[in-house]
Amino acid sequence: MKNKKIITRFPPSPTGPFHVGSARTALFNFLFARQNNGELLLRIEDTDKERSQAEYEKNILDSLKWLKINFDGKLLRQSERTEIYSKKIKKLIKNGYAYISKEKEGQNREVVRFKNSGKRVKFNDLIRGEIEADTKDLGDFIIAKNLDEPLYHLAVVTDDIETGVTHVIRGEDHISNTQRQILLLEALGGTQPTYAHLPLILAEDKSKLSKRKHGQSVSLDFYRKEGYLPEAIINFLALLGWNPGNDRELFSINDLIKEFSLERVQKSGAVFDIKKLDWMNGEYIRKKSLVELVKLAKPFVKDFLQFPIFNSQFSKILSLEQPRLKKLSELPEKIDYFFKEPKFEKELLCWKNMTDNEIKDSLELSADLLKAVDERNFSKENLEKIFLKKTEEMRDRGKLLWPLRVALSGKKASPGPFEIMEILGKEESLKRIQNALEKL
Repeated sequence: MKNKKIITRFPPSPTGPFHVGSARTALFNFLFARQNNGELLLRIEDTDKERSQAEYEKNILDSLKWLKINFDGKLLRQSERTEIYSKKIKKLIKNGYAYISKEKEGQNREVVRFKNSGKRVKFNDLIRGEIEADTKDLGDFIIAKNLDEPLYHLAVVTDDIETGVTHVIRGEDHISNTQRQILLLEALGGTQPTYAHLPLILAEDKSKLSKRKHGQSVSLDFYRKEGYLPEAIINFLALLGWNPGNDRELFSINDLIKEFSLERVQKSGAVFDIKKLDWMNGEYIRKKSLVELVKLAKPFVKDFLQFPIFNSQFSKILSLEQPRLKKLSELPEKIDYFFKEPKFEKELLCWKNMTDNEIKDSLELSADLLKAVDERNFSKENLEKIFLKKTEEMRDRGKLLWPLRVALSGKKASPGPFEIMEILGKEESLKRIQNALEKL
């Protein structure tokens, strides 16, 4: 095995939306193959005819492309390999390793069962060490519905042998499958691959991350639609169960190919910490150039494309939010006030214990200062200079700037008033101050 070219495989089933756990499995196989100059094969396991759907296969392929996880060789579909499996089934029966069984229960009155000798099987797991199991309790397990319809274990083992897979890297929920597959491998004359079983991904309450309990948040599409960047997802998934051995947390894909090792993958479950993902995604958003970010952000702000200010000012608007964004889906709520009159309760205008009269005086002062500014010099820098000079006369600059910022944005948290006014322009800024005064 040491002298063989390393070949790993990623074999998703198209029976539902692409799971984040599957994405991590694909990533770990990809990293291991690339750092060892090996190959990564993609195999669609669609022998479950009732549950497999073309839309789910497309979702898998689109998701892997989005993550930039690339594969080698031809895509295999198990549904196109029935003839190969049929030959293997007949060979096992002919050689005495399997037999046609008459069944009293179930849909099929005749199935193909593996003749289990009940031996002990042993394999070395790169993450968990040596694992030994007694196969006696498995009995003569079913490997096919009939001579032409293999079940999971037979199809998997056949494909692994046929494509020369050297390393099987998959979730720990497959450990119990390994003993059956080793028995079939031996019966078919295959070489046992090296196994590595990854820890489960857990929700914050330490339960297994599952669609039944956690809904759409287990699918990769959910995070894509929420505006997480593929680089952030890759980085985050890599650290779900793998430890680089230091405090470093941000890794490019090339860094991961260089640093990753299965020996540093933990045995215990890895918690999916959404707060950490939000932080990490924010870091990757801030790494983007403004040109790149505009392109990425546009699908999330379709409702604003019709406004003239979008074409002229969107880059500037986005630059104000780039330092504060966690995900792109936050954008519409954060920037809507640039495109429509803000709505808010008058209580939000209050800074500390200001009275309505004090707020009114503050806003009127802001309006007077703005009216005196030449529109040709309506820049953030000039506005800041004028207003801050005025606040030097006040004990608390918040009394001038807080009501002004709320009048402009209608938000409890937003960029500063000078940046906002520069984008809105003099006329619109004065209009919003007047609207705020009318609330009082």
